[in-house]
Amino acid sequence: MAASQEQRSTPLIDSAMRRALELSTRGPATGANPQVGCVILSPAGETIAEGWHRGHGTAHAEVDALSQLTADQARGAAAVVTLEPCNHYGHTGPCSSALIAAGVSHVFYAVDDPNPAAKGGASRLRDAGVVVTGGVLSGEVSELLWPWLTAMRFGRPHVTLKWASSLDGRVAAADRSSQWITGDAARVHVHHQRAQADAILVGTGTALTDNPSLTARDASGGLLTHQPIPVVVGERSVPHGALLHSHPQELIETGTRDLGTVLHNLFERGVRRAFIEGGPTLASAFVAAGLVDEYLVYLAPKLLGGDILALGDLGVGTLSDAPLLTITGLEHLGDDILVRARPLTKEKANHVHRNN
Repeated sequence: MAASQEQRSTPLIDSAMRRALELSTRGPATGANPQVGCVILSPAGETIAEGWHRGHGTAHAEVDALSQLTADQARGAAAVVTLEPCNHYGHTGPCSSALIAAGVSHVFYAVDDPNPAAKGGASRLRDAGVVVTGGVLSGEVSELLWPWLTAMRFGRPHVTLKWASSLDGRVAAADRSSQWITGDAARVHVHHQRAQADAILVGTGTALTDNPSLTARDASGGLLTHQPIPVVVGERSVPHGALLHSHPQELIETGTRDLGTVLHNLFERGVRRAFIEGGPTLASAFVAAGLVDEYLVYLAPKLLGGDILALGDLGVGTLSDAPLLTITGLEHLGDDILVRARPLTKEKANHVHRNN
């Protein structure tokens, strides 16, 4: 096959890509860098090396895999990688250059790199005579990388909004008691979701009233390995004796309620996943601003009535103005149910409106 041609994916390449996707999950989901995996195939189609990115400052997946090969083994091989090889100097050199120098003849990748500083590796490889095929199993890989891809495309952290409520949408009883609406299994699940975030956000009202710790803990109360950075959104200061000042990570007090500014500043700090645990005021502000990428709603089989709702006014004047969501998952957690949902894309939302 001539180097100017693009080779289509095959069952062998698809299988290698699924293996690369599996390898990518061994790397950390948190932090500024994406999870990436790489499989290198010999000209005969045999797997001769595997690699993945282990976190900030470590070798990228392609370089990790190439490091296991001799020069003769790498020459003429095919690299199957989940993300377009990078094309910039950061803490490491460009993966595109490493692949070219190794003499790799084919590169198959799943998803284009949306990072303006890193993209362009595919073009560089093609210019060097490497046969490059993009889009291999892009749907499966995009799903894993979805939070990071969202962050890079919008220049702000991917935002997950969580709340726990009764079946009728109340987050507290009339006397404002709210611990615990959900059961043990749901609470353990929430803590593991916290541990998958770079930062956890609450408003000043929640910080001052509830005095939360915002740590991620296991079922016995011990701290999980990864702890999200606690962030308080608002203009008031958190008292020195508050539990947030004892968090393993340094507390960030935004000093502003401007959500765009808050998210921009967090992105600049390397935050790619933000977990919103504030009360109805902060939750409603994020929803109304269209800044929520995923909803985690824990529903308990209780009825509380009253007016302490999970969300306040969203500025929805009529039913046709309501933000539309799509349910992506339902999970039983003891007696409770977790509902996962995402906003509909504009195209799908328009289709729904046209057919209603």
